[in-house]
Amino acid sequence: MNIPVVALVGRPNVGKSALFNRIVGDGSAIVSGQAGTTRDRHFARAEWNGRHFWLVDTGGLLDDPHLPMDLEIRRQVLEAIAESDLLMFVVDAKAGLHPSDSKVVDLLRESRKPWVLIANKVDDPTSTDFYEFYALGAGDVIPVSAVNGKNSGDMLDVVVNQIPVAEEAPTEALKVAVIGRPNVGKSSLVNRLLGEERLVVNDEAGTTRDAIDTPMNYHGREIIFIDTAGLRRQSRVDDGIEFYSSLRSRRAIERADICVLVIDAVEGLHNQDLKISALAWEAGKGLVVVVNKWDLAEKETNSAYKFEKEAGEKAPFFKFVPFIFTSALTGQRVTKILDTIVKVDEERKKRITTSQVNSTLEQLLARRQPPQAAGREVKLNYATQVETTPPMIAVFGNNPDLVQEHYIRYLHNGFREAWGFTGSPLRVVMRRKSAPASA
Repeated sequence: MNIPVVALVGRPNVGKSALFNRIVGDGSAIVSGQAGTTRDRHFARAEWNGRHFWLVDTGGLLDDPHLPMDLEIRRQVLEAIAESDLLMFVVDAKAGLHPSDSKVVDLLRESRKPWVLIANKVDDPTSTDFYEFYALGAGDVIPVSAVNGKNSGDMLDVVVNQIPVAEEAPTEALKVAVIGRPNVGKSSLVNRLLGEERLVVNDEAGTTRDAIDTPMNYHGREIIFIDTAGLRRQSRVDDGIEFYSSLRSRRAIERADICVLVIDAVEGLHNQDLKISALAWEAGKGLVVVVNKWDLAEKETNSAYKFEKEAGEKAPFFKFVPFIFTSALTGQRVTKILDTIVKVDEERKKRITTSQVNSTLEQLLARRQPPQAAGREVKLNYATQVETTPPMIAVFGNNPDLVQEHYIRYLHNGFREAWGFTGSPLRVVMRRKSAPASA
């Protein structure tokens, strides 16, 4: 599917992220008064009057050769420009014309891509002078206010009229959140999967602040990777941007179908890894564990098996989750991640017939009956799968509230042994058998 790409470009603090949020319709980009808050290209799908497009928020362009991060941002912006079908050049009407604006225009002219000039922060057109931006020679100036939405509809009319029509309506893509603690190699891993340097990689922990959506096509399947900021212990989240990054990570988990937990092989499994993965599992998401930097870890006989076994002892649900031991640096077993993601998605959607569920329930009951409560019979009659993504099996009986937790776990493990549901949570719920209708 060929959906057009529109990129927001401009110098820092002109309100690109605020405009991004206004167009997308939520607070998905971090907005802060601190220049340089947006570092990576930030993707989101947008729609206006039935026209779909990808919107890309980019970091602010500066020209300081002494700051490596500014050079990295510049490289990312140039890549965003190269990928885009249309560029939205955003300037700050309150601050007025700035020398850096002219440098951005030079970049846009070199790109030979179409662009529109957006004067942001025009909260009141009668009292804000935006006409000086005509001096840039970049065509008509469109005044808007990202804060109150003034004139944003007219702006979007211009945008969609200048982009190609998507070949077909967007289909449901498989959304994959890449989660984990800061600096475990999440961005490097996504870059390796994509085959290009799509996300900023830096030795400084916490380089990725937003949850960044990056689409790719794998064997005809659209996969959107959400590369999240690392979740730290809350006590260490000490500045506002870090706090909102942590919040975005939780939101990324919520909107993902599958979460890929990245663990540093050298540092091993931390309590924070357990908490992050538990968030995903309890939210009903598929889960794949990627142990990154495996090439750097000290190994002995059956190191991978021991790693998995210890993980399962710390968090029982890891026993049902696939582990992949990789190196983003060397590319070792990285392609296996994509195959595993697709497989876990199939497992989440698996539907078992009622006759199969009942047959397995009969075998489990024959092996072990539920413990009886004093003076009250506990009898299980039948079961059926009632949901997928994640799968849920309902077991019906006369006194469901008397079935003990350990016996429900026994049923859960028995159903898993029969059908796998690898990488997916499996819910087993007890329900009361309905009384037969009277004649």
